[in-house]
Amino acid sequence: MVGMGRVENEAITKPSSSSSSTSVTETVNGSHDFTITGYSLSKGIGIGKYIASDTFMVGGYSWAIYFYPDGKSVEDNATYVSLFIALASEGTDVRALFELTLMDQSGKDRHKVHSHFGRALDSGPYTLKYRGSMWGYKRFFKRTALESSDYLKDDCLQVHCCVGVVRSHTEGPKNYSIPLSPSDIGLHFGQLLESGKDTDVNFDVNGEIFAAHKLVLAARSPVFRAQLFGPMKDQNTEHIKVEDMEAPVFKTLLHFIYWDVLPDMEELTGLNSKWASTLMSQHLLAAADRYGLDRLRLLCEANLCEEVAINTVATTLALAEQHHCFQLKSVCLKFVAMPENLRAVMQTDGFDYLRESCPHVLTELLEYVARVNEHSGIACKLGNEVILDGGDFNGRRVKQRL
Repeated sequence: MVGMGRVENEAITKPSSSSSSTSVTETVNGSHDFTITGYSLSKGIGIGKYIASDTFMVGGYSWAIYFYPDGKSVEDNATYVSLFIALASEGTDVRALFELTLMDQSGKDRHKVHSHFGRALDSGPYTLKYRGSMWGYKRFFKRTALESSDYLKDDCLQVHCCVGVVRSHTEGPKNYSIPLSPSDIGLHFGQLLESGKDTDVNFDVNGEIFAAHKLVLAARSPVFRAQLFGPMKDQNTEHIKVEDMEAPVFKTLLHFIYWDVLPDMEELTGLNSKWASTLMSQHLLAAADRYGLDRLRLLCEANLCEEVAINTVATTLALAEQHHCFQLKSVCLKFVAMPENLRAVMQTDGFDYLRESCPHVLTELLEYVARVNEHSGIACKLGNEVILDGGDFNGRRVKQRL
């Protein structure tokens, strides 16, 4: 007799299926600078009449700045100037953030800013319904106040506009993972410099010779490009003498041109002092400005902002003024104006250099001192003892003292 087997039902478990996606909403940002010259001649153009900037593209749309010298609204009777940003291309319900800035031309950075950026909004970004829709202010600035302000200089106004177009897209899961190594173009060019292979120009810096490649220098620096390939290029482009620069500074300049990074300052100078690092950054900033290396100039400016000290701040301040490093200048002025620093800085040789090379900066320094000490009475006391140019109120030279 053959036994019958028992058949049992078994549950078959299938792998579950899941997926995900992400909706990303972000802004595509862009800016435009609009200079309005002959402001006084634009007055009387008529209420509602405007002066427009050239159009500029942000986020796939065209935009323009509109300035109304006599105001946009009849009811204001030309009391105010109006300023707007307008959608200049076809579009429907374009959502964007805006910022309109009237630039302070005195150098004090007291700009007049109206901005959507960086603040919480109850209703979200502004929506422009169609071509010609605007965002801005009918009463942007009272005309009488504008005409006596630092925003108007040489009959000229400067407007900076930022637009952030809101864009949304959905991202699904990636079905690949390819690790990318960091960029190594600097390594390759740096090795080219170190190898000395196929160099075609030599620089004589205080008797020390540095070999380089013309094409690399021309690609990185507009000054080298003009010097080596321009219509006014040097007569001898194979051997060039560099004046008014120390050899270690030029060596560091070449290092940055090829590697796109700064070398270790301690290793370069052979000293581990902050003073040596500051001195190299000062010389390198001047060299960067001389050869049009904007990124190197900004790196040096950032380093010097971190290295402000009693014995070097005055020379750094002079350097910032001479090379238009506005953030560095502000940091130095604030440091010097502090009561615990001012008198010590005034005793340094660097302060004598600052006074001789940039005497107008002392006026700005006095303003900082007055602001810092307005409640302490120190500024007034300082004024009775010594003026920053080394004279008292009667014009007599006085010795600076602690």
